[in-house]
Order: sequence, then structure tokens, then C-alpha cells
Amino acid sequence: MSHPFLEDDQISSRLEARLGKIHMRQRLGIEKDHEAQAFGQGLTFFHIENFLYSRALIETVLRFTGMYRRGWLNAGRVRILTNEVASDRLPDDFDGFTILQLTDLHADRSAHAISAVEDLIDGLDYDICVWTGDYRGDTFGDFRPCLEALVSLRKKITKDVYAVLGNHDSILMVPDLEAMGVRMLLNETVVLSRNDARIFLAGVDDAHFYRVDNLEKAAMDIPDDAYSILLSHTPEIYRQAAHAGFDLLLCGHTHGGQICLPGGFPVTLDADLPRRLGKGAWDYAGMRGYTSAGAGASIVPARFNCPPEITLHRLIRTR
Repeated sequence: MSHPFLEDDQISSRLEARLGKIHMRQRLGIEKDHEAQAFGQGLTFFHIENFLYSRALIETVLRFTGMYRRGWLNAGRVRILTNEVASDRLPDDFDGFTILQLTDLHADRSAHAISAVEDLIDGLDYDICVWTGDYRGDTFGDFRPCLEALVSLRKKITKDVYAVLGNHDSILMVPDLEAMGVRMLLNETVVLSRNDARIFLAGVDDAHFYRVDNLEKAAMDIPDDAYSILLSHTPEIYRQAAHAGFDLLLCGHTHGGQICLPGGFPVTLDADLPRRLGKGAWDYAGMRGYTSAGAGASIVPARFNCPPEITLHRLIRTR
């Protein structure tokens, strides 16, 4: 049975109240422009993830070379990675605080990976869960199948979920995501409390394609001496985030390359950033960062030399 999602008029009224007219009109306007073009709205004129024939072309090549099934099986072998983040700015009460990160689920295209994720998170010990964007398979079109897949996943998560949108996601998804119990952070900040201690969790709207991220707005209520974490779909705002004073940036978008050469060297990261920031843990100007390879697959449900992942980030207080 299908989940009872909101009607179009309900979505519009809730979005305007939630975001304000400017943000809503800007995001929706760019989405409609993009819907009218199968490609050409990315950082360059030709953008492979937006090209209508990319999927068929890549699948044909993989099937012709006999690699498709192997890549499909790889895409379903999701693993759990652990990342420790040490800081002397972290309050004592948050020592050991654990964040489960899920990203780039592409839930309507990666059914076998999502099923693996659901199995993996069952029984995991964590304090909050964060989703860092790209829930839909395509960058345009019907998003209801994606939401249907996310309903089941959300039920498996026992703690609070905080999330941001990615470049594959429509702003129209926000009311239904929040109705599922996902707290969307759209250039906003929430306070996480333990006893009398606080840390701050901020999130920005997509900075890769839509360019509607607003770090100043997201960080405006964060005290200078507070430990703060930023959620962004893309790591491409690493410079801005570091100089804004964030302690940790959690992101995805790159898929770690998804289709990589032996040794895990990515053919492309689809991002304007140094390759060392394209996957895993890194640091920049005193800020720690982590770029997850993601759980789902984009364009085609296949991976090579780049396993899908979910990530447990454990915060450690240093003295």
C-alpha cells in the first residue's frame, strides 16, 4: 500500500511558511528550468548525471563487456565504516557522542543497497542520524517512488534524524520528509543538548547545483566558543565552512567516484575540490571533514573499486 503523501496545494503552503517566498521561488524556479532541459544546467554545458541517455549508454557498455552483474553486486555490498573525530573544543558530556551518516541513497534506484542499509542499522548504537542528500535517482521527475522507499528506511532508525537536500532532490520533498520525522536543515541550526552542555548542528541547502546554500544564515546563532557541525550535500564548500568556524563538516555527493580504477582512484568526482577531499576523512584549516562514498549509486546501479558505505562518526573529547 502506498504511503499517504501530501497533496500539491498542501506542499506549496507548507513550503512557503517554512522557507519564505524568496528561497522557495528561487529553488523551484531553477528546478523548473532544469525539468525543461535534460542536461546543461550543471557546472558545465554537458553534465553526465543530467543527460537522458547516460544511463542506457553506460549500462550497454557494462553489459557488453560482461561487467554489469559484478558492478550491480558490488553496489549492494554496503559496509559500515567508523570515523573518530577528536577535539579539545568538544564538551565533556559529548565525549563518545556518535552520529550515523547516510548519504546519496538514490533510494528509488538502489533497492538492494537500501535493503542492505536497513539490515546494517538494525541494532547499531548511535545518538543521532544525519542524511546528507541525494535521495532521488534522477535529478528531475517524479519523486514519490523515492519517498516511498525512504518511509521504510526511516522506520528502521530509532533516533532523531537531521537532513539536508542534495542536487538530485526537489524542495517539494521537504514537507513529506518532515512528516516522516526527518528534521530538514535548510540553512538552519539546531541545538543538541546533553545535561547542561550544548553543541550545534547546522545544515545548508544544496551548494553544488542550486547554489542556495547560506552559511551566514545557518551559522548566525552559533556562539564562537561552541563546538559546531555542518551538514552539506557537497564538500565543495569546505573553504567557506572552515573559515566560518565549523569544527566538523559531514558531506557526500562524490560517491567516492563510484566507478574507480584499481586502487580506488576515481575516474571523476563531479566536484570542484582537491581529490584528497573526495572520500573519507580529511582536514582543512583546522576543520575536520568527512566525505562519505554513500550507500546508493547514481546513473547506473553499479560500483567498481569503491564500496558503498554508511558511517558512524564518534566524537572524542581530547584534553
